Amino acid sequence: MKFGVIGAGQMGGGIAQVAAQSGFDVVVQDVQQAFLDRGKAVIEKSLAKLHDKGKLTDTPDVILGRIRFTTQLEDFADCDLVVEAIVENEQVKADLFRTLGEIVKPSGILASNTSSIPITALASASGRPELFIGMHFMNPVPLMQLVEVIRGYSTSDETARIVTDTASTMGKTALSCNDFPGFVSNRILMPMLNEAIQCVMDGVAEPEAIDGIMKLGMNHPMGPLTLADFIGLDTCLSIMEVLHRGLGDDKYRPSPLLRKMVQAGLLGRKSGQGFYTY
Repeated sequence: MKFGVIGAGQMGGGIAQVAAQSGFDVVVQDVQQAFLDRGKAVIEKSLAKLHDKGKLTDTPDVILGRIRFTTQLEDFADCDLVVEAIVENEQVKADLFRTLGEIVKPSGILASNTSSIPITALASASGRPELFIGMHFMNPVPLMQLVEVIRGYSTSDETARIVTDTASTMGKTALSCNDFPGFVSNRILMPMLNEAIQCVMDGVAEPEAIDGIMKLGMNHPMGPLTLADFIGLDTCLSIMEVLHRGLGDDKYRPSPLLRKMVQAGLLGRKSGQGFYTY
């Protein structure tokens, strides 16, 4: 199988790395060479760590040799499966899939790594809804076991089977759900993070105490505010807005503090400051 990935950031780079580790030939595209260079450096560092721990069946050089980096979408023409991992914006993704639908060979499957945007809407934009699916990897991709597989209204059984088998080949467990806002993972996770942010705003406790209570009391590996910083507060806000708009229930209303922090540029780990300083 020839595997395509759009976006060389944290998610796209991780997906490309795991696909190459699994023996697939991979094409990674991003809009600037600088983004590709940065993504490649992160993959090299990750592979070196896994190699030192004895977790790789091939050498890092052999795995990297399976990955081709490009700025041209046309290089996806002969891909069997293309996974998109770009900004969490429905219009930007829809425009991309319109273009991909005209470039990728007719039998090629298109997938989105979106964590909340309706798969059926993106599938319609692609012009090949039966060959379209959601393939939501978890972060960090090389370490996390789950791939949430989301069928759109017209996704074929064969498309779902191929994507589930591909995830299995990549060492992941594919679990299926239907196309509702936030799917399963973020419909449950994001309101919890949002409620933790609301607790900060209401003065219920300091961030360290909120995170400590959830770690020690609920056995979560990291607290909700640490996790929100890790995901990116702008991404958390985008997903809460999708939930609020799509489900029409005020229990999904983003916390005003979350909105204010994003407006202030306090996005978490990636900006150096969120609920904690990095």
